Amino acid sequence: MDRKLLDILVCPATRQPLALLEPAGLEALNHAIQAGAVKRSDGSPQAEVLREALVTRDRRTVYRIDDGIPVLLVEDALATAQADGFPAA
Repeated sequence: MDRKLLDILVCPATRQPLALLEPAGLEALNHAIQAGAVKRSDGSPQAEVLREALVTRDRRTVYRIDDGIPVLLVEDALATAQADGFPAA
């Protein structure tokens, strides 16, 4: 992901800065997705594992990146509380 773009992206709901989700967080979230335990903010299930994602500064919300394009839709956001073992920092 382009560093200049990453520097200006913010969460559409909270306006917090976003950062690339590190491998440990991605692994914890994908494990929960594979177990069928993750729903998007709109209540629909997140069935596909993530290859890349962005996380808010407070680490409560994740937005997926599809083919290098951040999907910054509030209804598609994933709450990290759904993933057991999601790293705090």
